[in-house]
Amino acid sequence: MHAASRLSRRLATTLLLLLHSLLMAGCTAYPLGLDETPAAIDTRRLEAATYTPKSWPEPLQADVHLPVTANGTSLRPAALVVHGGGWQRRERADMDAIAERLAQRGYVAINIDYRFAPTYRFPAQLHDLQQAMHWINDQAERWRIDTDRIIGVGYSSGAHLISLLAVMNSDNPLDSPFGGPDTRLAGVLAGGTPTDLLRFDDGRLLTDFIGGTQAEYPDRYRQASPLHQLGDSAPPFFLFHGNLDGLVPIEQAEVFHAALNDRGIANTLYRLTLRGHYTTFLTAGPAIETGLDFLDRQLAPPPITAQSASGIMAIPPNR
Repeated sequence: MHAASRLSRRLATTLLLLLHSLLMAGCTAYPLGLDETPAAIDTRRLEAATYTPKSWPEPLQADVHLPVTANGTSLRPAALVVHGGGWQRRERADMDAIAERLAQRGYVAINIDYRFAPTYRFPAQLHDLQQAMHWINDQAERWRIDTDRIIGVGYSSGAHLISLLAVMNSDNPLDSPFGGPDTRLAGVLAGGTPTDLLRFDDGRLLTDFIGGTQAEYPDRYRQASPLHQLGDSAPPFFLFHGNLDGLVPIEQAEVFHAALNDRGIANTLYRLTLRGHYTTFLTAGPAIETGLDFLDRQLAPPPITAQSASGIMAIPPNR
């Protein structure tokens, strides 16, 4: 009995060390299962472009993954890509494989840095994403971006920031002073997402990010929670989450999924079985592909009929 228990502990420890080493190795070596799907489009990459204005507290950079298509005139969708790391570590290289896959699917993928806690507290990171969106809009003509089809893609704390950006509207105090129409997202693909910070116990990551405990700053925790900022104008959401996630429990996705449903906002919750927080990310390929299929359908322009092409709305016949 004791021997079996020791063996179980050794296996668990070995698995944890393996997962840790895989994560620390970076996503370029472990492409999240995305190599199983053949590339549809060639791509090229612009590295380390500074997207923040000179007056920003520190310069932040982005890698831009561009699809190389035969049609050099049509507008293309884009994706703002944001990495995880508890709002205070990791790097944009973690999302390289996802950004590359987005470009292969025809998206201009902008994979960004953002400022870290505790040196910079919330909402500094949200402001960084807003600046990135302004920059993407400024570059839209150069990269042939359809600014009505910019989605957000993120994992863990990156998914939290993307989701919070997506639910902003002009009535929200957080939208000022760096928000506005250019910062609106048309859709979201988010994995392992913290959606309600009030449901977590106080811990170092959250207190570093917010600046204190829930008892000290309940309003800040509410402001930083996508669930509590959600309105009727949110874009479509594709959420994916591991059912064994012990860092960000799947309840975080489930309550947000229910709230989106209550508001009639198109969304899907894709559950990955027998996956924790890190294993969900390391095996995210099928979820990414399914999420992009979902968003492609949501963002597709309506079919053009003879009547609509002539400026007359097509009305279905009575049944």
